[in-house]
Amino acid sequence: MSSTEIFLIAMTLIFTLPYLIWRVGKTEYYAPLVVVQIITGIVLGPGVLGASFPDYYQFVFNPQVIQLLNGIAMWAVMIFVWIAGIELDLSQAWEHRRESAITAGLALGTPLALGCVVAVGLLLYPGWIGPKAMTWQFVLGVGMACAVTALPILILLMEKLEVLRQPIGQRILRYASLDDIAIWGVLALILMDWDRMGKQLAFLLGFAVLSYLLRQLMRWLPEKDRWYVGLMWLAVCGLGADWSGLHFMVGAFLAGAVMDSHWFDQKQMDSLRHHVLLVVMPVFFLSTGLRTSWNVGGASVFIAAAVLLVASVGGKLLGTKIAGKILRWQAGEDALIGWLLQTKALIMIIFVNVLLDKGLITSATFTALLLMAVASTMLTVPVVSPKLQRMKEMVFRIK
Repeated sequence: MSSTEIFLIAMTLIFTLPYLIWRVGKTEYYAPLVVVQIITGIVLGPGVLGASFPDYYQFVFNPQVIQLLNGIAMWAVMIFVWIAGIELDLSQAWEHRRESAITAGLALGTPLALGCVVAVGLLLYPGWIGPKAMTWQFVLGVGMACAVTALPILILLMEKLEVLRQPIGQRILRYASLDDIAIWGVLALILMDWDRMGKQLAFLLGFAVLSYLLRQLMRWLPEKDRWYVGLMWLAVCGLGADWSGLHFMVGAFLAGAVMDSHWFDQKQMDSLRHHVLLVVMPVFFLSTGLRTSWNVGGASVFIAAAVLLVASVGGKLLGTKIAGKILRWQAGEDALIGWLLQTKALIMIIFVNVLLDKGLITSATFTALLLMAVASTMLTVPVVSPKLQRMKEMVFRIK
C-alpha cells in the first residue's frame, strides 16, 4: 500500500474509534469525547496495540506516517494554546486581586509542593528522570504538572455543568487564569538554557518590540484581517521560541497572551476552538499516545500515576480549603472549587509533551503523568455534579 493509503488508515482509526466508544458506550458523564480520544491514543500506542500486535502497529504507524501525524499535531496544539492565551482575561482577576491571588496561589502552590515531594521520591529509582534533566528541572517539572489546571477543558466542563456564566464559575475562571500564566512562566524557567542565554534574551527582546508593533497594527486592522495576522504572528513566535531553545509551545502561548480577546468576535473564537478540537486535535491525542511507554514495568507506572494523582487532587483540595478558611467561604465551596481546578487534560498533556521533547522526563514518567491527567479529568464531573445539586442555592443564588 502507498504511504497515502496507510496515512488515511491511521486517520480513520483516529476519528472512528473514539467516537464509537463515546457514542455507543455513552461515556459522556464520566469521560467527554476529548478524554476518550486521549485514552484511545494511549491504547493505539506502543504500550497496548504495539505490544499486542507489533506487526500491525509497525505497518500502520511507520516512521513516515508518524512524521505526517506529528506535523498536523504540532500545528493543532499551537493553535489551541494560542487561543488559550488570547482568552486570558486578567482584568477581573485584578479587580478582585486579594481573593484571586490568595486562592490561585494556594491552589497552585500546594499541589506543586506535594508533586515535588513525589518527584524527589521518583529520583530514588532509575528510569524516571530524563537524560538531559538537572535534578531541579525534573522535580519542578513534575511538581508543576501536578499543579496544572486545564483552563480550556475547565471551560467545557463548566459549560456542561451549567455554571460557567454563574458567579462561582466566573470566580473559578479568574483563579485558573492566574494559574495558567504561572504554569507557562515556570515552564519557561525550566527551559532556560545557560548555553543559549544569548539567544533566549534576543528572542524575549525581539518579542517585546514586535508585540508592541503588533498591538498597534491590530487596532488599525479590520477584524477579518486580524485572524490572518494573528496566525502569522503565531508561526513567527513559535519559530522564535523554538530557535532560542524555549520550545515552540511557549511561543504559541506568548503569541496569544499579548493579544486582546475583544479584538475578535467571541462567537467566532468559540467556533474556532470547537473546530480545532473536532478536526485536528484528535491527531495530537494519537501522537501523544504513541509516546507512551511502560519500559520501567507496567505496575510501577500505574503506582507512580496513582501517587501523582493523590498529590495533584489532594493538593488542590488542601489549597482551596486553606483559601476558604482565610476568605471565609461558605461551607462546601472550597471542595467544589478545588475539584474543578484539579481538572488536568489538555494543558497538562501539552506541558509534559514539552518536558519529554526536551529530555527532562522519560517516556515512563510521561506515561504516568498522562494517566494521572486522564484520571483527574474523569473524576471531575461525577464528583462535582452531586456537589452542585447540594449547593444549588449558593451557585444559582436562589433565595
